[in-house]
This record gives sequence, structure tokens and C-alpha cells, in this order.
Amino acid sequence: MINKVEICGVNTSKLPVLKNEEMRALFQAMQAGDHSAREQLIQGNLRLVLSVIQRFSNRGEYVDDLFQVGCIGLIKAIDNFDLSQNVRFSTYAVPMIIGEIRRYLRDNNAVRVSRSLRDIAYKALQIREKLVSVQASEPTIAQIAEELQIPREEVVFALDAIQEPVSLFEPIYNDGGDPILVMDQISDERNTDDLWLEEIAIKEAMKKLNNREKHIISLRFFQGKTQMEVADEIGISQAQVSRLEKAALKQLRKFI
Repeated sequence: MINKVEICGVNTSKLPVLKNEEMRALFQAMQAGDHSAREQLIQGNLRLVLSVIQRFSNRGEYVDDLFQVGCIGLIKAIDNFDLSQNVRFSTYAVPMIIGEIRRYLRDNNAVRVSRSLRDIAYKALQIREKLVSVQASEPTIAQIAEELQIPREEVVFALDAIQEPVSLFEPIYNDGGDPILVMDQISDERNTDDLWLEEIAIKEAMKKLNNREKHIISLRFFQGKTQMEVADEIGISQAQVSRLEKAALKQLRKFI
């Protein structure tokens, strides 16, 4: 759908492209009260919205919906852009378009977050956008927290809470061959070669135990039962379970 010519009734193949000089002249005219200049700026930057929504094309959302939401972000960027800042309009507008789309996706997310956390997160994002426009650089969490007058940890927790889930199979890079997926960039500390070899060693050592010792070790360390529960299950005293467990562990250490 992202490659279709028409989105929301707009023929994307015929969208105009504005040069920097034209953009500056239109912004000056708009800020002087020319409403037609504002319309030209919107039309002349719709391709920017198209480029942004491609980042969200695998979220299962309708492209038309994302395009409309992105246009809201574009209009906000146009209305708030400061010509006196030495920043390209696209540098200022893209984060605002992305922010608008992310807000839309969060509000329509199946994962529910408390209103207080959402409020903090939205305020933090608004402060971030304001600081980006003022200092033309990405603010730190500490700067955002200072503006909101709340602890830095609360800002981090709130922003983390509203992050939309990402599929492990989402492509993050493609150079024309097989794409690199999110799961390719995640390390698995639970399934390393060392742990795999250790598991094999434990299985081999378990074979050296008698059936009762195997049963006790299995109940205690693989099923997580207490010595009292093991004693009740196999019909012996807890003291006997403790003695057999110690003997079995000593044997396992000997063979591993």
C-alpha cells in the first residue's frame, strides 16, 4: 500500500517539491498573514510525510490513517517553525511528524498504560519538542526532567511505558540482500555455548546418580519444590531428603 499512487485522495506522484529559497519566501509570506502561502507550504512538504510514514509501514496500520496523522504533525511544524533559527525545515519537521504518529499509535495500542504515566510522557515529549526547536539539538533526559520539575527516573519510566511493542521480525536494515531483523541485534545470554556445554555436563552427571537421587534432584532443582514437599511426595523424612540431596550434589560436583 505504501507504493500506491493515491493516498487520502492525494496523487503522490504529482506532489510539488519546494526549494530552500521558495520555502523561506513562503514562510515570510505566511508569517505576514498570507494564508495561501501556508497552503503552499503544506502541499510542498507532503512528500516529507510520505517519507516518514514508510518507517511505520509494518505496524499493520492503514497508510491513509498514518498519512493523515503525519499531516497534522507537518501542519504543527509549519505553524511553529522559527525562521530565525539556523535549522532546515525538514530537520525541525521530521521529529514532529514522527512524534504525532507515535502518539497516535500509543493511543491505539492494545497495551494499556495508566493515565498518570501517559500524562508525564506526553508532557516530556512536548518539552522535548520545545527544547529541540530552541537549541536545535536533542535534549537530555536530565534537561527534560528539570523543565518538568520531576525526578529523572520518573521521566525515563514514563517514556519507557508508552513505547509501542516492536516485532522481533521487524527489519532494521536492508542492503539489497537478506534484511537484518531486530532479533539479529539481540544477544541471548541464556543460550550461550558455555551454558549449553554446562547443560550437557549436568545431564551426563545425572546419569551417574541412582533413581532416588535423580528424583530428589529433579524435584528440588528442576521443579523448585522444598525439602518438606519432596519428603511428603516420596514418603520419607525431611532429614533423609536433606542427607540424600547432599550426597547427590557431592556426586554431581565430582562428575561435572
